[in-house]
Amino acid sequence: MSISFDSALGIHEKALHFRGARAEVLANNIANADTPNYQARDLDFASVLAEQAHKAKQGPFGLNRTDSRHIAAEGLTLGNPALDYRTPFNPSIDQNTVDMQQEQSNYAQNAINFQASFTFLNNKFKGLTSALRGE
Repeated sequence: MSISFDSALGIHEKALHFRGARAEVLANNIANADTPNYQARDLDFASVLAEQAHKAKQGPFGLNRTDSRHIAAEGLTLGNPALDYRTPFNPSIDQNTVDMQQEQSNYAQNAINFQASFTFLNNKFKGLTSALRGE
């Protein structure tokens, strides 16, 4: 009997990956706070979750193979539709849409969510380890 990590770990693995990607986007926004014409971006967890649920329902990519000799589309990335531009609360003269207070708040909240996802994932691994040991 083999262990499927997708079923054993649940959504926690994907949530951890999402939180890491969002931290990168938010850090990029903070780094470009003084760059003229820079447009702040953010990832929306709800749209990423909906996309993952849609992929799980239709298969990895929702592509049909019309011939058995066609190569499967495993590993194909079709862009990131969840990466959106942020609407600024206060317009700036240089057209930069980064609001430092909002970015820092979002980054701190994302760090807390990352730690929570990591803790859940760590507990799943501990549970699997104790099950394999027969404890």
